[in-house]
Amino acid sequence: MFKTPSNYDYKVDQTISNIEYKLAPNDIIEFSVFTNDGFKLVDLTTAATSVSESRAGGGARPSSIEFTIEPDGRVKLPIIGKVKIDGYTVPDAEKFLEGQYATYYNNPFVMLRVMNKRVLVFPGSGGSGTVINIANNNTTLIEALALAGGITETGKAHKIKLIKGDHRNPEVHVIDLSTIEGMTKSNMLLQANDIIYVEPAPKFTQRILAEITPIVGIITSAFLIYSIIDQP
Repeated sequence: MFKTPSNYDYKVDQTISNIEYKLAPNDIIEFSVFTNDGFKLVDLTTAATSVSESRAGGGARPSSIEFTIEPDGRVKLPIIGKVKIDGYTVPDAEKFLEGQYATYYNNPFVMLRVMNKRVLVFPGSGGSGTVINIANNNTTLIEALALAGGITETGKAHKIKLIKGDHRNPEVHVIDLSTIEGMTKSNMLLQANDIIYVEPAPKFTQRILAEITPIVGIITSAFLIYSIIDQP
């Protein structure tokens, strides 16, 4: 799974930590509009009749509403209707929408937040995988592994692949968490749709270990008992 050619040019730079996420179709965004550069929050629940069909989270402010970016990259927002925002970073999308709302409000201030950013984690055992929701913009590789339950006993800590970007032409970074030097790379910031893949040990190695471990345990116990009995 996620095998790469033996001569694959793995990425080793740290610049990926600074890459900003770009909005994409099917992203769910939380959206708020303020007037006068943030002085007053606009009540979007009365700004358009279609807003009632949007998903407002439990306990959320009534004027902070969630919308889904459609497959064509557009999102339907109160008053301004459908606008194309895929490909924008969140700050750029906020500035763009502020320009759209400037026709209707004085000095509008827009706030966006992506609600369904997630990464996939395969911790090193065959067939297991976990979807981790990224609650903030500074979730690191090591945090995602911890949220997934850590690296399994059969996972290779020295060969962890971080797969980023377009999955049709991805960038693959290899991290070695078995060394202190490798641990310094574990603070890489994750982006939505990243894949963390811990390479599992070969199955024959797992079988040998599974068969040998009980035998080693019996021998160790027998040796310990013999040592105790043999004491004068």
